Amino acid sequence: MPRARATLWLNHRFRGRRMQCPKCSNEMTELPNLPAQALRCTHCNGMWFEMLAHEQLVPFVQQIDTGSVEQGREYNRIDRIHCPACVGEQDLIRMVDSKQPHIWFESCQSCFGRFYDAGEYTDYTKHSFAEWLEDLDAPARPL
Repeated sequence: MPRARATLWLNHRFRGRRMQCPKCSNEMTELPNLPAQALRCTHCNGMWFEMLAHEQLVPFVQQIDTGSVEQGREYNRIDRIHCPACVGEQDLIRMVDSKQPHIWFESCQSCFGRFYDAGEYTDYTKHSFAEWLEDLDAPARPL
């Protein structure tokens, strides 16, 4: 079992605890019938993907990202968060998608999981010419 998957399995299942959303502290539930693991918050609809799952699950975006863009914008302001999968208070790194700099997500440097706010994953999977033009003037992510 790869290190990241083993870490997620150990923390999420073996310890018998439910994964808690790093943004709103509500429970995250595993989404069934997917070829890779993804969890969604029961309150803010933020999503947690294990290492590289965000790439494997693109065809399932409508099943995974069910939250509203407005809700995602509200929670996107909260960006100093901890990894929901790793033991302890592992800070997530604040990231900007290199192809779509208007997409800001958080990633763990230990297990390499990713957190997307509601609507961000749908946006990540689509990149139109109009978005490309808008991204030329995308604001920098605040430090």
